[in-house]
Amino acid sequence: MKALRLHGPGDLRLADEPAPIPGPGEVLVRVTAVGICGSDLHWYDESAIGDAVLTRPLILGHEAAGVIVDGPRAGQRVALDPQIPCGACDTCAAGRGHLCPRVRFLGHSVTDGAMRELLAWPAPNLVPLPDGIDDAAGAMLEPLGVGIHALRLARVRPGDSVGVFGCGPIGLLLIQLARAAGATTIVATDRLAHRVAAARSLGAIAALVDGGHERDVLLDATGGRGVDAAIEIAGEDDAIETAIVLARPASTVVVAGIPAGDSSSIAVSSARRKGLDLRFSRRMNRTYPRAISMILAGQVDVASLVTHRFGLAEFDAAFRTAARRDGLKVIVSPTGGPARLVAS
Repeated sequence: MKALRLHGPGDLRLADEPAPIPGPGEVLVRVTAVGICGSDLHWYDESAIGDAVLTRPLILGHEAAGVIVDGPRAGQRVALDPQIPCGACDTCAAGRGHLCPRVRFLGHSVTDGAMRELLAWPAPNLVPLPDGIDDAAGAMLEPLGVGIHALRLARVRPGDSVGVFGCGPIGLLLIQLARAAGATTIVATDRLAHRVAAARSLGAIAALVDGGHERDVLLDATGGRGVDAAIEIAGEDDAIETAIVLARPASTVVVAGIPAGDSSSIAVSSARRKGLDLRFSRRMNRTYPRAISMILAGQVDVASLVTHRFGLAEFDAAFRTAARRDGLKVIVSPTGGPARLVAS
């Protein structure tokens, strides 16, 4: 089979490898769609993400869908839940497997990911996809799940105002999720004009980052009151600061973005004076059933966020497109056809 491995910063190599042999409780999956995530780009650019560093050539990719190859479920289309918690620690017992200190995660650290034709993965982590969700949308369940989890942490209620700071794919999903949760006013920012335009098309009052001037524009849009919940999903200090500036006193700020390196720096005076509840969001926690139901009900549109598709052989163009932040979501099809632009 063909597999794509990261050997160092920007050094991806496609090679033939033996097909994996499923272990106990695992089944073989033919991978049909993999999304390139911002965290994949950290690996690609830095050969690291936070304090996790590349120690051997790694197969990236954790947003994935495929078809089961063998066993009683052969032929079933599935989305892959990328995290395998230990199931034995206090954190897992508390229902927080996504925070398990010993969690294994697809395409992270020493666990190879989905940028390959075949992979073996635990059967309980293979979530059946209904006919109304295609393979690319199946790969989008993971970023949608990240958004669902972050919104839960933000404790958004009907009638609230919400700020989303960073309008990449997860930020655009958060705008839709906030609307579905009953938010009446949604404001958003991004550094890229096409992402701001996408946010506006989804109903947000969005502004291009402009040296801090965008904060005054969005504050005015809320009648000077600010927002009841603010979610940062850009991985930049400036976005966290904007979230704090726009947040109302005693409200919640969720930090969900992943910064370059392993630290963020913010001025805490405003957050302290406002008495803000600062929360950090990691990955997702048991969100796939909710994500599937929301897509089928038309509450969230993931298909419009997929702007580029590439075959595995076009990996260089795929990662360069994603790294330039062209379009929105880039999907790689390890068992698919040639590259094509879906939308601009």
